[in-house]
Amino acid sequence: MKELSDSKKEVNPALKLALEMGPLIVFFIANNRGEKLAEMFPALAELGGPLFIATAFFMLATAIALIASWVLTRTLPLMPVVSGGVIFIFGALTLYLHDETFIKLKPTIINSLFGITLLGGLVFKKPLLKYVLGSAFELNEKGWFHLTIRWALFFFAMAIVNEIVWRGANFYYGEGKTADDFWVAFKVWGNIPITVIFMAFQFPLINRHSLEEPDAQ
Repeated sequence: MKELSDSKKEVNPALKLALEMGPLIVFFIANNRGEKLAEMFPALAELGGPLFIATAFFMLATAIALIASWVLTRTLPLMPVVSGGVIFIFGALTLYLHDETFIKLKPTIINSLFGITLLGGLVFKKPLLKYVLGSAFELNEKGWFHLTIRWALFFFAMAIVNEIVWRGANFYYGEGKTADDFWVAFKVWGNIPITVIFMAFQFPLINRHSLEEPDAQ
């Protein structure tokens, strides 16, 4: 996986995290404050309920984050670009067809695409994760192979979890704002801790297959 880049520049890690997390936070806040936003800006009410307003803000925030990333770093990592593309497509379908199903399917589609892509690379004996994380870790080929499989399975698992959460919320609460709020909260505050915990559990494998030599004593 190569980055769409020009002359790559380094960026402050905190700023990089803000660019990655910003759109999700905007999505959560816009959904939570959707009714008040519609009162303040009547034009937003034309979009529909809070989730539709949040979807529009999510698309806008994603576009701003991608533009800012390019301006600041002269690089667009492939995964955020793919994720952004799916957000724009499914967000547009959500707003045009006035059907929240599309934005709720977005994480399922993205995670499935990443999982399929990683496994597809292994079929051709190319651990694509190496091109994404190669600047952070130096592993032997066996390490990249196992780490890639783990990430692929993780992406598939998160796709399944997303389906269980949004469909389960609709079943339990009935289709409406409560179900939407539950799904949005999980998307923002559930996915992140799960991903961080998963990443933490990969460090023993990374350490076992690291090519980095210890500093000379």
